[in-house]
Amino acid sequence: MLRKNDLFDMNIKKNVAWAVLILILVSTASIAQDRSKNEEYALQAEQYKRAQLMHVLDSGVQFMETGNYNVADQKFQYVLNNTKSVPSDLTFYFGKNSYYQEKYKQSIDWLTKYIQLKGANGQFSEEAQQILRKSENEFLKEKSKAANKATEVLSTDYEIDCGPDGKVVCPVCKGDHVITKKGPFGIVYQTCGYCNEHGLLTCEEYNKLLRGELKAKL
Repeated sequence: MLRKNDLFDMNIKKNVAWAVLILILVSTASIAQDRSKNEEYALQAEQYKRAQLMHVLDSGVQFMETGNYNVADQKFQYVLNNTKSVPSDLTFYFGKNSYYQEKYKQSIDWLTKYIQLKGANGQFSEEAQQILRKSENEFLKEKSKAANKATEVLSTDYEIDCGPDGKVVCPVCKGDHVITKKGPFGIVYQTCGYCNEHGLLTCEEYNKLLRGELKAKL
């Protein structure tokens, strides 16, 4: 038969156990809440940084449109150096501004990237193609005289944002999934070893291809 002291001790132990359990639950909830707040703060900080970069980008566009190409270049390079994934519109603006700065190789590189990303239906596709042709002509003229030795910023130094689809037309086969070559007995058809059967690359594959790191599948 339990004595009063025994019952008293049991009640104390039960109360202590409940108190410990409640403390654990409260601590767990608090940790989860703190983690959620930290994630929210991190997301807000990332969104704020993105908004600030877009503001700098818009500022660069304004400087470019008023003929302040060097200032625009500084703005665009700031965005390039402070973002993990380069916005596709920036590839156009940087290529266009490079043309006005007479950095024709740089212009060709970035405008080509924009056209590869957006195809013929991009907001700036028609203008990009026009400026690209001008840059190519000027670059050929330069090569006949002397190579431009100025340091140029090329897109291979950055991760290009391929847009919401995350797919890019393969620049090797131009989306045909077949490469044609002239052989001693006529034209030879070869399956492209880089893209899928639809002639597309994933964004990761595309960026690796730009850096020369993508190996052929075949």
